[in-house]
Amino acid sequence: MPHFEYRNGELHCESTPLRTVADAVGTPTYVYSRAALVENYRAYDAALRSHPHLIAYAMKANANLAVVATLAREGAGAEVFSGGELFRALKAGVQPKKIIYAGPGKTREEMRDALKADILMFNVESPAELALLDRVAQELGARAPVALRVNPDVDPQTHPYISTGLRSSKFGIPMAQAVEEYRKAARLPGIEVVGVHMHIGSQLTKVAPIADALARVVNLVETLRSQGLPIRYLDVGGGLGIRYRDEDVPTPGQYAEVVVSAAGRLGLTLILEPGRSIVGNAGILLTRVLYNKETPDKRFVVVDAAMNDLIRPSLYDAYHEILPLREAPGRPARTVDVVGPVCESGDFLAKDRALPQVEEGELLAVMSAGAYGFVMASNYNARPRAPEVLVDGSRYAIVRRRESYEDLIAGESA
Repeated sequence: MPHFEYRNGELHCESTPLRTVADAVGTPTYVYSRAALVENYRAYDAALRSHPHLIAYAMKANANLAVVATLAREGAGAEVFSGGELFRALKAGVQPKKIIYAGPGKTREEMRDALKADILMFNVESPAELALLDRVAQELGARAPVALRVNPDVDPQTHPYISTGLRSSKFGIPMAQAVEEYRKAARLPGIEVVGVHMHIGSQLTKVAPIADALARVVNLVETLRSQGLPIRYLDVGGGLGIRYRDEDVPTPGQYAEVVVSAAGRLGLTLILEPGRSIVGNAGILLTRVLYNKETPDKRFVVVDAAMNDLIRPSLYDAYHEILPLREAPGRPARTVDVVGPVCESGDFLAKDRALPQVEEGELLAVMSAGAYGFVMASNYNARPRAPEVLVDGSRYAIVRRRESYEDLIAGESA
């Protein structure tokens, strides 16, 4: 991972020894690299520099205010999926006219808040949602700018839980119904049709499914324009994967090249919604070894991070590389399960993993944890959530403090 490397035998984030962070802040702790965030955003921005475009960071990947603010200062917009994400985006300094509101279950209150904020666009996912948005907009004396999310029925060749563009998905409007739904939308007094949206899935490792989906969506745009609908925006979603293990993933430049090749001639503003590919390899989770345990059948390394801190291994059987903070040349490797303290057999960070032999008290880094890490964390087993730290060169700041036991019961009564 760029910006995470061994120097003099110690794992660093940029110029900061991760041991320094762990000793000062404790474990488990999420650590993010500012340089990686900026570098990854700029790769997308540069790839589309010759076309009108907006990079709308998908906040569901990591919604920490400091992370979002770092990207907003670079010029990023935001794709939000809830009223809470909209609130966070505005607090982080994202310009309202760079915010896109997505998701299949927007409430009346969330619609009102987004209309009052004067966001760029709603990505609408169903006729029922469109009808409600029309009513809410009329109540406010406004017109809601809308792109319909169309479902191109393309297999993204990724994990089924993060495939969103298939016919069986809860997301979007079937392509066969799209033209008719656009005609209906254009007749609604509270709706302004401005764009077309697609998103086929996450952790995409090939550009072919993206190209296939884009070909279908570009045909739709041309049909809509021929019928007099003023389509100005083409939102192609995000989903580009990262390297967790040995994946060969496209670069932002290769992704953008596919988009421009398919749609550049249309003269539209192109919108991309990357999340994981900006923050995934910009962050790690620090954890400390509590115990080594052996049974006749297994070896376990018990650490202080758990499934409530990083659920991806339990939920998706996802692979995250695990490295000791102290470089380990010559240490014997052992096959172990890396597990946490939570009362679930599914509480693991790695299974049957070859790791250098580690000692109790040793620090480990769970790599590629910047996306869908803290943002999916919980308080299961009444465990306070971990802090988040942002590193900038040789300096670091705690950008979310560790929760206390008192935080766990805030808002409750006995």
